[in-house]
Amino acid sequence: MRPDRVAGDKGYTGRKIRRYLRKRGIGAVIPRLKNEPRRGVRFDRAADRERNAVERAINRLKQFRAIATRYEKLAETFHVLLPLAAIRLWLPV
Repeated sequence: MRPDRVAGDKGYTGRKIRRYLRKRGIGAVIPRLKNEPRRGVRFDRAADRERNAVERAINRLKQFRAIATRYEKLAETFHVLLPLAAIRLWLPV
């Protein structure tokens, strides 16, 4: 199975990566660097904002040591910690 699109940040922009994706028929949602030529490539800003929101949420969850280091041996226990950490983040303290 191949994805329709691949999202990444500016670190993944470049001819080599874009050419690889284009050969396989995969769209790239990667913003260009300011010094890079535009050359008619469209950029889906809404999809990039969704990627950024997910990335920021994961980074906020990693503020909790048990999640960042995965102390728990059992997957069930670890998966219980994720919603608890999310609740802790979004409830006012």
